[in-house]
Amino acid sequence: QVQLVESGGGLVQTGASLKLSCAASGPTFDDLVMGWFRQAPGKEREFVAAITWSGSSVYYVDALKGRFTISRDSAKNMVILQMNSLKPEDTAVYYCAAKTPGGSVGSSRGYDYWGQGTQVTVSS
Repeated sequence: QVQLVESGGGLVQTGASLKLSCAASGPTFDDLVMGWFRQAPGKEREFVAAITWSGSSVYYVDALKGRFTISRDSAKNMVILQMNSLKPEDTAVYYCAAKTPGGSVGSSRGYDYWGQGTQVTVSS
């Protein structure tokens, strides 16, 4: 059973940066794909980015390329989401998720494990 715990959310102003961390624990992560999703009030959960645990492949939603960067620290069993030039529309609860390989990395339905989420609020 993989357990995921997010941290790093908060209240920031437009243009600021935040780094979200996802600490993973469990028997093994070598085959997992790690993803970040977000959900704003009244909206569906949407894909942000994903990375294979090996770090060999990364995926981004087109709209966030260039502002958000996903990485992993295998020594610490952590996945990082660096968010720059934040905008009010980035306000959401951000979730870390994990899945086995196969299927679409952009679909939340394919992920087996989820963290509790961390709130990110960007003020204008």
